[in-house]
Amino acid sequence: MTTETILQFLGLVVVASPAILLAALGLPLLAGIKLSEGSQARLTKASVVFALLAAIAILGLMLVTGLRNVPIELGNWVSIEDGHEHFHFHIKFVFDRLSVPFTILSLVLCGTVGSFATVYLHRENGYRRFFFLYALFLLGMVVSSLAGTIETLFFGWELVGLSSALLVAYFHERPGPVRNGLRVWSTYRIADAAFLIAALTMHHLTGAGDFDGLMGSGPWPNGVANIGPWQALVVGLLLLLAAAGKSGMVPFSGWLPRAMEGPTPSSAVFYGALSVHLGTYLLLRVSPLLDVSLPLRIIVIVLGLVSAIFGTLASRVQSDVKNALAFASLTQVGIITIEIGLGLQYIALIHMIGHACLRTLQLLRAPSVLRDHQMLEDAVGEHLTGDEINPPKDSTAFELWMYRYALHRGNLDAILDDWIVRPFRKTFEYADSLERRWTDFLSGENSSESDRVSPYSDSLEDVV
Repeated sequence: MTTETILQFLGLVVVASPAILLAALGLPLLAGIKLSEGSQARLTKASVVFALLAAIAILGLMLVTGLRNVPIELGNWVSIEDGHEHFHFHIKFVFDRLSVPFTILSLVLCGTVGSFATVYLHRENGYRRFFFLYALFLLGMVVSSLAGTIETLFFGWELVGLSSALLVAYFHERPGPVRNGLRVWSTYRIADAAFLIAALTMHHLTGAGDFDGLMGSGPWPNGVANIGPWQALVVGLLLLLAAAGKSGMVPFSGWLPRAMEGPTPSSAVFYGALSVHLGTYLLLRVSPLLDVSLPLRIIVIVLGLVSAIFGTLASRVQSDVKNALAFASLTQVGIITIEIGLGLQYIALIHMIGHACLRTLQLLRAPSVLRDHQMLEDAVGEHLTGDEINPPKDSTAFELWMYRYALHRGNLDAILDDWIVRPFRKTFEYADSLERRWTDFLSGENSSESDRVSPYSDSLEDVV
């Protein structure tokens, strides 16, 4: 058996293990079969362990043999011939110096959070639902990390977004989590639209969605983009918009505190560790574009700087520990984006791995920290305000303005409502009214103007 065959087999194990877990947890749900908590926990642990051992074995073989790029191709799932144009949906996974560390990170943190959740969510009504969505997220992260084509990356990207939004709305018996989950999903739609346009643009420019066709055949990060500066700027801006929406960078930072409505395990692995870094991972994957477009590099640096400053300000005024950690994560994501813009790919990758591990620990520890603080106050017999260490002082007018700005989170939610959500809502309500008028005309009815108001307007207003 050759080394290439062993690598191919191990690569398939890495991808197949989360997919098998998703099927093992999802099919019983469809069939109405109730798996015990112990069975679900054992299936989850086995899947993560198999995938993690296979990924570590691949890393070891790559280090021993000196290989820097191991592709695994599963062929074209969709192929369309249109004259001189040829579009295909090619399934391809790539193991290289970027994807292997991020995949191992994803498996380690998902395994840690899964083990924590088996105890944290013990006897919860939504225990089975949580682990099904957890398996969906794990598969999405593995596919996104190893994707060798933009279509494969988009497939994993969508699985991550869907599982994230559904876990934000995990406590669906209350209106708040459902509303916030819908807001997270609607923000992701903007990022996904930019991602799709970027994918179509790549197909038009290179004839395929392979990253090799766009970034060159050199192993990451030594690839050279095969397109011109202005083409790189267009594709790069679209992918930057997608990355900003997925990672909660300015101006999409308003959904970060809303995402904290989910259970602590999902908040830790999503918005503190993995999902929030998926946008920066995308920028790392397409980093050769920055080498051929100086304006794109400048825009990436500016966006990272603005996001880091905003995250710093917002995190300092939060009264909830999970919100404070969410905005602290945004600060580090902004710094990582700056590092990518400066061409420090390996530093950005190491920073991303270290920050993900630290933030996961902090978010998992957050409930216990609050309880420990309350127990300490009970033992002392008074509230521990911290005024002895940081005594209050008079604030200047500028400091008060900055405090109000940070407290209102930059009014980013209101800006998105006014310039994105409300215009979209009005457009679709108008289209709905035109459709009703047309159907009334065809049926010979003459309904009043009030009857033509969209039945969805109230629910959409609630989302705003």
